[in-house]
Formats: sequence, structure tokens, C-alpha cells
Amino acid sequence: KCKTGPLDIVFVIDSSRSVRPFEFETMRRFMIDIIGSLDVGPNATRVGVIQYSSQVQNIFSLKTFFKRADMEKAINNIVPLAQGTMTGLAIQYAMNVAFSTTEGARPPHKKIPRVAIIVTDGRPQDRVSEVAAQARAAGIEIYAVGIQRADMSSLRAMASPPLEEHVFLVESFELIQQFGKQFQDKLCGADLCMERDHGCQHSCVSIPGSFYCECNPGYRLNADGKTCSPTDACADGRHGCEHQCVSAHGTYLCRCRTGYYLNQDKKTCTMIDYCSFGNHSCQHECVSVPNGHYCRCRSGFTLQADSKSCRANDLCNGVDHGCEFKCVSAEGSFHCICPEGQQLQADSKTCNKCRAGHIDLVMVIDGSKSVRPQNFELVKQFVNRIVDLLDVSPHGTQVGLVQYSSRVRTEFPLNKYATADEIKKAVMNVEYMEKGTMTGLALKHMVEHSFSEREGARPLSQNVPRIGLVFTDGRSQDDISEWARRAKESGIVMFAVGVGKAVEEELRAIASEPVEQHFSYSADFTTMTHLVENFKLNICPEEGKGEMEIRSPCECEALVQFQTNTVAILESLTERNILW
Repeated sequence: KCKTGPLDIVFVIDSSRSVRPFEFETMRRFMIDIIGSLDVGPNATRVGVIQYSSQVQNIFSLKTFFKRADMEKAINNIVPLAQGTMTGLAIQYAMNVAFSTTEGARPPHKKIPRVAIIVTDGRPQDRVSEVAAQARAAGIEIYAVGIQRADMSSLRAMASPPLEEHVFLVESFELIQQFGKQFQDKLCGADLCMERDHGCQHSCVSIPGSFYCECNPGYRLNADGKTCSPTDACADGRHGCEHQCVSAHGTYLCRCRTGYYLNQDKKTCTMIDYCSFGNHSCQHECVSVPNGHYCRCRSGFTLQADSKSCRANDLCNGVDHGCEFKCVSAEGSFHCICPEGQQLQADSKTCNKCRAGHIDLVMVIDGSKSVRPQNFELVKQFVNRIVDLLDVSPHGTQVGLVQYSSRVRTEFPLNKYATADEIKKAVMNVEYMEKGTMTGLALKHMVEHSFSEREGARPLSQNVPRIGLVFTDGRSQDDISEWARRAKESGIVMFAVGVGKAVEEELRAIASEPVEQHFSYSADFTTMTHLVENFKLNICPEEGKGEMEIRSPCECEALVQFQTNTVAILESLTERNILW
């Protein structure tokens, strides 16, 4: 057996009419004997056979069979073509087709020798020298075997150099079988890896008449063709490691940076969640970072010196303070206050109401498209929270409601309802208008219509305070300055409430003096009801200046409360004297 390493061998057999049947049988035997001396297999020597005359026929390719028995059976089944002798055409086919990787030839970088054995008995009927030169330049080693009538010059034109080792002329078909034994020795040659000091660092691979060095997996052959160096499997950038690629003995492994762990795909990394260990002790939130964790406080809170606990910057915004009117923050605490003329009750949160007050209150609410339906429902709740503060009656406080967008609509005038429950029910039935934001037009409507006696406003001669409360969530699409000024000049006390994208400059222009006490703002609709608790509008009237004198009911309630407390204390002291 030929032990000099794998080969890709293609037999190119002349089956022209000049080859008689018994002579062709001898050629079959020649091929079978040569194959018998080879170590055939997918990773050893591969064999293909083509026959030619005036045309070329593929008998089997390099990838078809890997067992000698299958090859012998296919060779014995060949039916000669018995036509002309187109040797050049056969060499062209061998170069372009038979030795292609698609037909089973190993890629050139594997350095598997490609050997073509051409067996012919006559002179070619086409040109062979040019196509043979192309085949040799493509790396195909050509052996030319001529029998009996073969043309020696054609054989020499086809064969690879040195010609004395690649050109053979056999006198008759009877002698070709004997020649086959000699050709085996030429084809296999000596095992140069065994007979000389090859100098290969890892392994030596013999080929006919030569050898080459190979490196173990994970190494590459150096420029000297003998020594090997480890390959850097990370260098080509195709490793897919998310963080770091570590090369090791021709392969690689992925590694994660500190604070990360390698996922099951062995390529990607996930940050270690130190907070999930459950030992962070953070009062509010734990935040994982690559090298550990840190504590973070919610909005409105400050992280304390222990780096774990939190304290509110503004306790009024950080806790549910429960103040009815307004919450005032102090260092580490808060307290509630009431509007001018009202007193804080014993619970330190609620304020007494001015139940005998005479007020005409018109609320003007923004129903533009930017408010959106779900937020408009919150606006209606806000309105009803204001109504809850008031003592609604035909002779006390009257409430009217106006909605505006690109146009203005009176939802109900001042004299429409006589109780708070009726007003609140009507408010919840108000339908959302959408479209634009014409705040200036709404102010004009309020001045000219809402506070007219026709819509229930009490005559100016009665000195009943007129209060306008404007609610908006954005910039007006028209001018507000003229009708804001006229409203205040006509004696209407103006309050402005803004939410979201409301413009502070416009809110201040609407509000009465002092401005700071007559306008307020909330960042979004969800905290708007909280605004009612933090900032109860000071809408209790001053002493009446109408036809009959009305004392401040807030002042009266405070006096009555003081008297009640004093009587209780005196009664307690009297009981103690009796016991003594």
C-alpha cells in the first residue's frame, strides 16, 4: 500500500475506436491494480475516472466512492465510447470539472496533491500543449502513459516535468499490467518523511517525490515551513465574545469583566445583581453596578450619611400630610395653615369654613385637546373638591361653570343650582369639548356673560364678592392680557391654576394681586387633587358691605369656640374647689 499520504487521483482513459475490446480490458486491469496499491478513503486518497473519445464521460468523481470494491465495480461496467481521440478536451474537463471542489477535490490550502494519469494509444485529434500547460499551472501533476501507437511528442507536451519521471511508453497492451507495478513505485515513491531528517516541528506528510510539514490543531506553520506557532483564535474578530476573548492553544474562550457573569451561550455577559442578595438595607431603592451596589432615594428625598436611609427634602410633597388648605415644610417636619380669616382646627389639619359667606364663583376650565379624556375626568374631580369647600345656597355661595377650547360654552350659570350635590352631579355630566386653547376668548365670555345679572350674578350694589377661577394646561392660542385686565378692573378676584405645560407668565397675568397668593401650579394631572389640599383658595369674603352689616363668620366661629373652651375650663376649676 502507498503510505506517502493522501492524493486526489483522476484516471483519464482513451476509449477511442482504435482501442480494441480486449485492449480496453487490459486498461481496466491497469486502473484496478493501481487503485489496489492506494490507501483510499475520504481522508486518504480519493479516486475519480473519466473516459474520452470524441467526447468526455465522467465514470465516477472524487467524491463518489471511498471503497475499492465500489470503484472496481464501476470500472468493470465502463462501456467504451469508440469514437475519435480528443485528448485536449479530456484534459480541459479534468482541470475544470473533475478536480473541482464540487466534484470532491480537496481545497488547495490543504496541500493534497492532484494527480492526473492519462492513458492513450494514439495521436490526439486536437491541441493538447496549451491546455496541458494550464492544467499544470493550476497545480495538477500529469502522468502521460502511451501504449503502442501513442505519439511521444504529444505525451511529452502533456506531462509534468521532469519528463523522465512523468512520461511512459508501453510497447503493447500486454505489457501494461507489468508496467503497472513499476508505475506504482513511481506514483508512491519513497516515504521521504521516513528516510530523511525532515525537520518538521510537529508532523511530516509525504507526497510523491517530496514532503511537507503540518502543525497540530491550534497552531500555524511559520514562514520557514517547519516550525509552528500557536494561532490567535481571537484575532479574526469572529469569536462573538461580548466582553473579552482569551486565546488558548488554537481555540478561545470568552471571559466577562469584573461584576459580570458568563451566560449559558458562553459568549454574552450579564451584570451581577448584587441587590438580589437581599443584604443591601436600602430604605428606598437598591441599584446594582458592576462592582457592587448603592442605595438611591425616591424623588424628593435625600440620601443620609449612612448611605442607606432617606429623608424628604420637602415633607409636604413626600408624605400624605392631610392639610386641608396648605402644607408648609420645615427642617425635618411640616405644619398646616389655613387661609386668612380661617382658623386651624384641633386636628391641626382642617380649617373652619365661612358658612355664611356670600360668593359668586365662576370656574373656567380648559377642555382643549391636550387635556385628553382621562385627565378631563380628573379636572372635574378637582372642581368638585372646590365645591366641597363652599356653603352653597341661594343666599350664600353661587357657583357657575364654563368650559372652553376653540369656543366657549356655559355648562351652567350661577343661578342654576341651589345645593352642592346638584352642582357636583352637573359637573360629572359635563362632556369634554377637545380642540384648541382660546383662553382669552373664555375670559371675555366670563366677564361679559357669566358675571351678568342675567346669568345669576348678584348686583354690584350688594357687594357680593365675585371670584373667577381659571384652570388651564397649556399656552393660550389667543391674547389673554386685555380680558384678564378687564376682569380685574370690573372687580372680579381672579385665581389661576396651571397644570403640565401651562405657561407661568400667562398664569401670573390672569391672577389678582398679590399674584403669589392667587396662582398655583401642578406638574401633572395625577397630583392635581393634591393641589387642592396644599393650596385652598382664599375665597371666604371679607365683612359684607351691603345694605345690612354682615360680620365675618370665621371671626364669629373663632369667638364662639373661645367662649366654649373658657366655660369648660371654669367648670373644671369649680369641680376641683368642691372636692377640696
